[in-house]
Amino acid sequence: MPELPEVETVMRGLQPVMEGKRIALTEVRRPDLRWPFPEKMAERLTGVTIKALHRRSKYILADLSSNETLLIHLGMSGRMLIDQAPTAKFHSEQNCTGKHDHVVFRMDDGATVTFNDARRFGAMDLIPSTALDEHWLLDKLGPEPLGNAFSEAYLRGRLKERNMPIKSALLDQRIVSGLGNIYVCEVLHRTGISPKRKAGNLSGARIASLLPAIRDVLKEAIEAGGSSLRDHRQTNGELGYFQHNFAVYDREDQPCQKAGCDGVIKRIVQSGRSSFYCPICQR
Repeated sequence: MPELPEVETVMRGLQPVMEGKRIALTEVRRPDLRWPFPEKMAERLTGVTIKALHRRSKYILADLSSNETLLIHLGMSGRMLIDQAPTAKFHSEQNCTGKHDHVVFRMDDGATVTFNDARRFGAMDLIPSTALDEHWLLDKLGPEPLGNAFSEAYLRGRLKERNMPIKSALLDQRIVSGLGNIYVCEVLHRTGISPKRKAGNLSGARIASLLPAIRDVLKEAIEAGGSSLRDHRQTNGELGYFQHNFAVYDREDQPCQKAGCDGVIKRIVQSGRSSFYCPICQR
């Protein structure tokens, strides 16, 4: 499932094509994805202007001139692909067949933005913009890891006396939003913290080391266009490239890349998810 860097990359790719632009026509080609689409979604999204695009956690949010906000969740395989008039090449190049093109936005200037989702775990909803923070998908989210509210004092307070592994704590969207399995594995390797370490037992210094590592990993991944392991594509159809920089994720039985470490990357399962780490340099 796309994590914060992949969603941020897609959102940034959409901004030049959709932000400040009018949707001339919206086509909704099925009644649902993961959940039913909101009532009369095509009509409510036709003729409106997208005032601003932004991201919250793993959701893309489009503020509309109708005083509603469109929430987009990419799910497991969702892609937002842009066809710029007049060439319209990207779909054929990426072999995205029409049967998986579920929602199509035809912009006033001739550009087309298509939500393509082969496995249909994505979702869309329309929310009154004034009630956005109260939506059930957003109301319990923790702070953004790249924002000022995510501080050392905050994280220390949330981890205090937590008996769960630090890996599980950082994946808890109520503690910090947007982090996923890939980037938490990479962060813990950079900080030398074992994914098995109890969150409540971390020293202040080790908690402090997490913040810059989280921000650095996320910023590097965004700069690389995210990680493409299976389904993620940027809006121009290109792959992300951060997977080439993985230090531990999906590197089971390969040598640790940390200078001076002769460890071998191991894989364990925590709460049904694979954790990759070096048992030598991560303690």
